[in-house]
Amino acid sequence: MDMDLSQDASQQQQMKVSPRLVAASYILELSSLELQQAVQQELSENPAMEMVEASRCPVCGGNMEGNVCPHCLAERKATDESRNEQSEVPEDYVPTHGLSASGDDDFDPLTQVAAQMTLPERLLTELQSLLPGEDMPIAEFLVGNLDENGYLRASVQEAAELFDTDKSRVELVLRHLQSLDPIGIGARDLRECLLIQLDYLEEQGITHANAREVIKKHLTQLGEHKFGRIASEMGISSDEVADVWDFIKHHLNPYPAQGDSVPEPGRNEPISTYVMPDVIIKKGEDGYEVDVVESKRFVLRLSPIYNQLSAELEHGNERFSEEERRHIQQYVSRAKLFIANINQRRQTIQRITTTIVDEQREFLDLGIRHLRPLTRAQVAQHLGMHESTVSRATASKYVMLPDGRVIPFSDFFTASLSVKDVIKELIVSEKTPLTDQEIAAKLDNVGIHVARRTVAKYREQLNILPSSLR
Repeated sequence: MDMDLSQDASQQQQMKVSPRLVAASYILELSSLELQQAVQQELSENPAMEMVEASRCPVCGGNMEGNVCPHCLAERKATDESRNEQSEVPEDYVPTHGLSASGDDDFDPLTQVAAQMTLPERLLTELQSLLPGEDMPIAEFLVGNLDENGYLRASVQEAAELFDTDKSRVELVLRHLQSLDPIGIGARDLRECLLIQLDYLEEQGITHANAREVIKKHLTQLGEHKFGRIASEMGISSDEVADVWDFIKHHLNPYPAQGDSVPEPGRNEPISTYVMPDVIIKKGEDGYEVDVVESKRFVLRLSPIYNQLSAELEHGNERFSEEERRHIQQYVSRAKLFIANINQRRQTIQRITTTIVDEQREFLDLGIRHLRPLTRAQVAQHLGMHESTVSRATASKYVMLPDGRVIPFSDFFTASLSVKDVIKELIVSEKTPLTDQEIAAKLDNVGIHVARRTVAKYREQLNILPSSLR
């Protein structure tokens, strides 16, 4: 038997990513909430690091001066001045928001916030006041299984089996959930959603003679516009069926929880929601300024005690045992690395946002119709960094624009937003429902060339029904 005892002495090069780079990438990718959780965890595990609480505005995240946020105060004053220029101000006018009634400059930024909680948080908060404590786990399960439109995507049977309880108990919790705003939340299908809203409207004195029966028995046919068949089966006229259709269209909402902001039945305006921005873009005298506030809501530093111990080690103090030396060096190095990664995160987001502002200046000046096509790869190439770095730095993060709106970073890279805005405006102002082909033709007339299939896709992303159902 032959045995090969030769040795392969060839050299191979392998790329290894340093632990420092891995840690920096991890910190960069975290959302603002995840970053706060990571900081709290590091503080609990590392005695060599401590946090100095910074006084930050709960609305924009900027530096507070006493009890006043200069940024929010300036925005409110600018808004008030603009309003004053457009209309006469009565002599007895007393400002009730933005400035205190006493006339000083104290400003409560919370007056600008309609709802600081997400929809699930608000639902659970309200359910806590309606349910006994032992039913809250069931409520949390149901709320946790709501989809983006507010529909329940878990069955009562599943919940009953999970919590080893009767279906009647789960049904009771579900009824409490369905009694909350937005009306229709927690429905298991479109029919139940519309019927919940119909019950609510009837309590408010808004009724329709045939709406309930049509929704219960003929909803599919109604969606297919088979008014004649419905009329024949119900023994009413086609005009009466069309009247039901018009009532449903104007008073009921098939998407009770579009994102976290939904209109109530019969209302067109959305309920305001609130997201804490990671970056603020301000308009100054010399152009736009970028302020990365999310990682400045806290100040991290090396503990003075460990800083002193580390200095003594460097000067060769012999009073420490080997174990104490390892302890001090390990935790001091870990704290310095963590703080350095936080600072690097801030600098990276600052550079990326500044580049985005330069590229999207027309969007900031003139609005969404002037949003330019921009990719993360283009930003990365301009800054000399990898595209994945730009993706990590902008993922799950938000920007406050000079007009006070808060948008996700991803909006800067979504050129279709301007097209969607035009489509939405066309549908809102339509006198008769426009088909996707007709919308595509109107877009083509104004120089926006998109296919009918693309119009349909954008319309669906806007949660707008097709023309046959509008």
